[in-house]
Amino acid sequence: MAILIDGKQRVLVQGITGREGLARTRLMKGYGTCVVAGVTPGRGGTDVEGIPVFDTVSGACEAVGNIDVSVLFVPAPLVKGAAIEALESGIKLLVIVPDRVPIYDVLEIATIADRTDAAFVGPNTLGVLSPGRGVLGMVGGHAASAQSWFVPGPVGISSRSGGITASMAYYLARRGIGCSTMVHVGGDPIVGMPHAEVLKHFEADDDTQLVVMYGEIGTSQEEDAATLIETGGFTKPLIACIGGKAARSGTRFSHAGAIIEGERGTYEGKVTRLRAVGAHIVDSFTDIPAVTANLLSKLQPRPRKVQKSAASSRNVRDSLHWKTAVTQVKPNEIRLRGYRIDELMGQITFSQAIHLALTGQLPSPEVGGLIDAMLVASIDHGATPPSALAARTAASTGAAMNAALAVGLLSINQHHGGAIQACMEMIRDVQKRGADSKGVLDEAAFAFVAACKQSNARLPGFGHRIHTHDPRTARLLALAEQTGLAGKGVAVIRALEKALATHGTILPINVDGAMAALLVDIGIQPELGNTFFMMARLPGLVAHIYEEKTRERPMRPIHPVDHEYDGAQNAGTNEK
Repeated sequence: MAILIDGKQRVLVQGITGREGLARTRLMKGYGTCVVAGVTPGRGGTDVEGIPVFDTVSGACEAVGNIDVSVLFVPAPLVKGAAIEALESGIKLLVIVPDRVPIYDVLEIATIADRTDAAFVGPNTLGVLSPGRGVLGMVGGHAASAQSWFVPGPVGISSRSGGITASMAYYLARRGIGCSTMVHVGGDPIVGMPHAEVLKHFEADDDTQLVVMYGEIGTSQEEDAATLIETGGFTKPLIACIGGKAARSGTRFSHAGAIIEGERGTYEGKVTRLRAVGAHIVDSFTDIPAVTANLLSKLQPRPRKVQKSAASSRNVRDSLHWKTAVTQVKPNEIRLRGYRIDELMGQITFSQAIHLALTGQLPSPEVGGLIDAMLVASIDHGATPPSALAARTAASTGAAMNAALAVGLLSINQHHGGAIQACMEMIRDVQKRGADSKGVLDEAAFAFVAACKQSNARLPGFGHRIHTHDPRTARLLALAEQTGLAGKGVAVIRALEKALATHGTILPINVDGAMAALLVDIGIQPELGNTFFMMARLPGLVAHIYEEKTRERPMRPIHPVDHEYDGAQNAGTNEK
């Protein structure tokens, strides 16, 4: 068995008469792929290697019958039109080979693919090859070399590098290990079938016993693959190699999609995440054959799944079946994580529902109340933060509420609203150090702060540009103590504050640090930390946008600091 191409699919080549289209059509046909038609506008009525050429995709479908896959070899500016034409003609799988396809074009293709229950590999891909069965695109270069280099076997390959895709299969073959399918997902930031989607296909393939994945810095593909493993969507052994270890923030490694942005997409983050879910990490792709051979020798035969009918196995749409554990909707019934929403209404708070949606667990009223307090704490912080200024500026131009709100949200990043996740990860790190040092938390915190000071690293969750004693922090930590929810997260953040003072630095815990500690103590994953700030800030942004639209003149100059408050004074307090 194989995924995406097993020799039975009927294939169309768009751009078949161009230099690349012609050369790769020879490769595909020579390798045994069933290429039934080609399309080049204005060249209809001719043929390439005995394959009929048509002016349009619809004309090709009408003349030759059902087409399962289209491989695109057209100039990047024409890819969107060609892809949409194929999708609207009923083709369920595209392989988009060209690079430099505009991102907005890719997003539009993805939207239409989703609407038509189709999928695509690429752009900027060498394609897909299943040894001995078929090839889509240009993997192998020539039919003869592809036939001699790659052999069938139990290993699936998913890679962000075209060259390494072929190299891994080649070196595995030299070790006597064959491949079920090789997939080059593409080198661009946004691709139609990233690693996690490819892993879902391999999970469903009985003949794929393990998968080798080559990742790179930049984007969240590898982290998404880790999440898939963590949630049980992929259960087979995964060997992972991540390129770009030495790259620094803001630099690109190899491909357009391989660029670190701030703290996102780093080598360390990807390796840590994958290792945590049980993936086998190798430092170099040359180590892959030995590790693969060792794992294969230990595998027990997996029970085979019930085979689908021949007609069903030819249907690409069937292979795209996926699952969700978030919501279930039936006629007259809506369930969130298994709970009927109409029965939850009036029984739980919105904050409890947030916890349920994110974790799958219905929390106690105390946990819901603590989340309420966190959301209130960050609902707004004046008109000067970047998100509020950006939202008001967009509103001043006449942008719709949703557009202005999106502008505000997009301004929440590493240096504004982005400290909660980093602080949660820091708390877990110090917590582990404390456990490793026989539970001496103060010593672990002191050593951690010393290391940070030596490297001039900032501690997320400490200090504030305005507040020397953030009133929100004190209230949140007090509520956690009162409800009995203060745990190791709070203990660590207080130990770090104490350690800073011992080192001669007075930096109080800020609201991000308090939220991070409480989120750790109620069991929220760090990857979700910053979303609590985003959810909290949404109503405040709506208020700023609405005020800008209803109170101020359009297209006014908005000074970031020079403004004054003229609203209600001391509402709801005992202050005089």
